[in-house]
Amino acid sequence: MPNTMTSLERVETVLRGGIPDRVPTDLHNVMMIAHASGMPFPEFFQDGEAMAEGQLRAWREFGHDVLILENGTAALAEACGCQVMYMTETAPVSHGAAIQSLDQLDRLEVPDPYKVHPLTENLKATRIVAQELGDKAFIIGRADQGPFSLASMILGMDVFLFQLAVSQRRRRGSALADDPDLAKKLHHLLEFCLEVVSRYAYAQIEQGAHMTSIGESLSGPDVCSPKTYKEYEWGYAKRLVDRLHEKHIRLAYHICGNATAIVDDMVATGASVLELDYKCDLAAIKQATLGKATILGVIDPSAVLALGTPDLVRQETRKTIAVLAPGGGLILGPGCALPPKTPPENVHAMIETAHRYGRYSPE
Repeated sequence: MPNTMTSLERVETVLRGGIPDRVPTDLHNVMMIAHASGMPFPEFFQDGEAMAEGQLRAWREFGHDVLILENGTAALAEACGCQVMYMTETAPVSHGAAIQSLDQLDRLEVPDPYKVHPLTENLKATRIVAQELGDKAFIIGRADQGPFSLASMILGMDVFLFQLAVSQRRRRGSALADDPDLAKKLHHLLEFCLEVVSRYAYAQIEQGAHMTSIGESLSGPDVCSPKTYKEYEWGYAKRLVDRLHEKHIRLAYHICGNATAIVDDMVATGASVLELDYKCDLAAIKQATLGKATILGVIDPSAVLALGTPDLVRQETRKTIAVLAPGGGLILGPGCALPPKTPPENVHAMIETAHRYGRYSPE
């Protein structure tokens, strides 16, 4: 059966809660395109033109409906003064805190995404792709990490998580915390990060992206308790969604790992899209999101797409479609970033299966 919608129409229909001609497809493929470019990874992830060309080349080959533009998870951290390592076989990683303690918060400044590296290169990539594709595909210009995850990089992940635990124990009467203002300082840091993320999100939309997104996997149940999520993450995600909605900007909200325990709270932020992965209870997240938010995912990027066979990819894709597609509300793709050496034939298998079995008709 031929397609009756463009990619943009298809995705917009899903986001409005409607039924498209078929399930839209997405590729979270920034590391895969880096590998395919043949460039050294450190050069690729700091070159907006190369990142744009990699995305366009992949779109021409695979024909997916949604493109996610980013250079990994450490762009805002680097812009805020963290030490970042540009790796030879993966995306850049934050490797050193920007401040040594919460008493140094006054040293932080909100970076201008139009002036600070590598944000300028990421915005260039979004701008080039948006100008090249126009309305031929749906573009998500990622605003990098959300306030919680960015705060962990600025202070150092171990220190940040320890301070969260100490703050919560203090309220239960523990003598661990000798700083009565610890919770206030943590929230001050998160407020700063909210400003940083908001400004970068606006800039991504200004380049022509149709939507922006954040990653907050550190706040999920695989790392933090639902109580910690609710106290130190949820409110900032909700405020970010509200800020963006005021400017008619939609947000995709990513937490990988098994986020089933907090999916109702994620929906309650008002985010248009929840980027979830295969570890979730698919029936439970379908029930929680139906009519309220769109799921983006949730195929296993490693064991299935990178290491599996095309037959396994087809099998898992059909299973996912069977649970998550009925009633709409699904953009099919990997649940997290594809590994660099993901076989192209596996990507083709996922997309072709979605085209064949993701149709809302008797066939």
